[in-house]
This record gives sequence, C-alpha cells and structure tokens, in this order.
Amino acid sequence: MIEIIQVREADVPREQLSVTIITLNEERNVRDCLESVRWADEIIVVDSGSTDRTIQICLEYTDRIWTNPWPGMNEQKRVALDHAAHPWILNIDADERVSDDLRGHILRVLETQDADGYRFPRKNYFLGRWMKHGGWYPDHVLRLFKKERGRYAGIDPHDKVVVEGKVRTIPAPLVHHTYSSLSQYVSRQNAYSNASAEALVRQGARIFPLLIPLKTLWKFFETYIVKMGFMDGFHGFVAAMGASFTTFWKYAKSWDLTRKKEHTLTLP
Repeated sequence: MIEIIQVREADVPREQLSVTIITLNEERNVRDCLESVRWADEIIVVDSGSTDRTIQICLEYTDRIWTNPWPGMNEQKRVALDHAAHPWILNIDADERVSDDLRGHILRVLETQDADGYRFPRKNYFLGRWMKHGGWYPDHVLRLFKKERGRYAGIDPHDKVVVEGKVRTIPAPLVHHTYSSLSQYVSRQNAYSNASAEALVRQGARIFPLLIPLKTLWKFFETYIVKMGFMDGFHGFVAAMGASFTTFWKYAKSWDLTRKKEHTLTLP
C-alpha cells in the first residue's frame, strides 16, 4: 500500500537542496525546467556536448555547469550527483517541470525529513495530450532523496534511484512533456532500443528469435488492453504501437549484436 505524506504547516528550518539536471541540445525545454526549480539552493547541470543554446540558457540560472562526454544515462546522473554540494537531491530531466503543488510538498519534507527518499507521480504529456492510461499515469518516480542514502542502479537507458532507508510518496505531480512530434518519438525510441540492446548483450543475455514476436505482441496487448491504453483514444494506440516497436527492436538488435559477436569469435 502506498503511504501518503501529509503537508505540515509549521514554519521550521529546512535542509538545503541541490537540483541535478543532465542536458544535450535542450534549448526548447530547459528554460521552463529551470524556471520551475529556481527556488532551490543549488542547480547542477551536466551537459554532454550541446551545440545549441542550452548552455547559454543554463548560465542565466546557475554557474554550476559541467561538460562531460556521454557515458550513459545512469553514469551521467552519477556525475551530476557527485557535483552536488547539499544533503538533499532532486533530480529532474530537462523536459520535466516541478509543479507548484510539488514544490510546496518538497519544501515541507525538507523540514520534516521523515523519510530518506520520496517518490511522486509523473504527469506525462504525449503529443500534446495528458496520458492517463497505458502505464503513463501515475508513473511514480523516485527523484528526491538524501545524497548519502541514494545511488543510481538502473540499466541504461532507464535511470533508477535506489535508496537505503524509508521511502514515502508525495501526492503531487512532476510534469513531463515527452514528445512534441511523431518523428521525435520514433527517433528517441530507436535510440532507446539501441541502448537497451547493448545493455542486454553486456549482461550476457541470450535472445531466442522465436521469442521476439511473442514479446512484441505481448507489449502491445499489455499497453493497449491490460493497462487500458485504448482509453486515451488514438494517442493511446500510437503509444502502444511505439512501445511494441521499441520492444521488437530492442530484442532484435540484441540478437543481431550477439550473432555478430559469436561470428567474430569463431573466425580463424
């Protein structure tokens, strides 16, 4: 059962907070992201080589900016974490926004400190529509945690924070503007499938070709039927197709990488 925290009204001193953000060519998103966290005690930005105006925009909000070649999602977020000076961390992506309601809850939990980490729902907008089904909502993410108790332990391209200690839930949303066009969605899913396939190969996973269509069909059925993606209309259908597309290419690319690796090893 999810435990919901209650906001306390008492005005007491609070712990300081570092916000960490990683970027790459995010001039379209990053200003709104930074505006939503400008109340934080510190903003850390780690950029992986932007060629647009991302850095110039970030300099309007913070001078705590580093450039680091892309090492993978989790490692880049570890780099940002290492640069943070304060005991509490809030990690958000450049296409996310801290809502006013969530900000109020965060400031309160920095006073109460009744847990070591906090998760909250993410309100995802896909092609301009708030997605309420298909696994898109509430989509809880753990993003607020004590630096000394949290670490990144996800498998690229998906980051995951593991907290040693108590985790509670804040009932206020993080707003996520995912994709503004279908071409952007397809391009990003292709990149995600590349990273996922490479991660599977590194783990030594063996992919049997006959399972690939089954996994692909199940992903569509799970997203569109089991998780009721059809309730989001045509947007839900597109999202379910995209999820199955990513699943197919993740396993097909993993199979192909493994095949090539084994072929190379058998060459005389």
